[in-house]
Amino acid sequence: MADAITAVFDTVAATAPDIRAGLSGRRSYGDTENPSGERQLAADEYADELLERRLLALDSVASYASEERAGVTESDGGTYHVACDPLDGSSNLRSNNAMGTIVGVYDEPLPASGRSLVASAFVLFGPITTMVTAREETATESVIEDGQRRAVTEDLRIPEDPTVYGFGGRVPDWSAAFTEFARDIEQTLKLRYGGAMIGDVNQVLTYGGLFAYPALDGAPDGKLRLQFEGNPIAFIVEAAGGRSSDGSRSLLDVPADGLHQRVPVHLGNETLVDRLEAALA
Repeated sequence: MADAITAVFDTVAATAPDIRAGLSGRRSYGDTENPSGERQLAADEYADELLERRLLALDSVASYASEERAGVTESDGGTYHVACDPLDGSSNLRSNNAMGTIVGVYDEPLPASGRSLVASAFVLFGPITTMVTAREETATESVIEDGQRRAVTEDLRIPEDPTVYGFGGRVPDWSAAFTEFARDIEQTLKLRYGGAMIGDVNQVLTYGGLFAYPALDGAPDGKLRLQFEGNPIAFIVEAAGGRSSDGSRSLLDVPADGLHQRVPVHLGNETLVDRLEAALA
């Protein structure tokens, strides 16, 4: 498994500079929507096509799915099933803010439970390009230079003293219980929210704290997709010593009912996620 997972991570790292280099000329929206009803940027489609082609070229990859396509693309042979958010936070492209790529590697056909993940990763396009990977209950942070990964933190852990929080969704759409919890949290933590999940989660991994895109009054399942965003990022956060939750249990324990199903997402320090679950109970 180790060599196969390394190949997936190395392929994503090698593709990152090409995705990043192609962003400036692909900032316009096309006429199509993804399966979640969101308008697709040319950059979304470009990143998706690159990752699909290069990951399916690996002998170990049996199938590829992304939030940009309705179904699963299969290849001959292979063991692992890869789920991607090719360009997380692509709505930030117009304003030139953080975005990146999320990858989950499952050993069961998609859709699959988070307990079927064997590895996951995200690439963050910030002032520098970084990559956080997780496998075998260990998270690692690397810098990507010329398509190569160079580890800078071998055993990434969430700081025990939390500092930041970032909550998505419109405040008027939050539930009363979540609103009360948020008012409590803002008394001790600093708001850091940039509109790209991986940028906000990376703040939590760096400084400690809590990220949430909760259930909303008009969207009880929230906005984020379980297969492409919730599970892979939960896998990383839990490997780094944190917790994930849909409001009552680990995201990795949420049954997989559909490829594009949505789920409330809460991630961060264990003590904060415990408090959140108690507040929502």
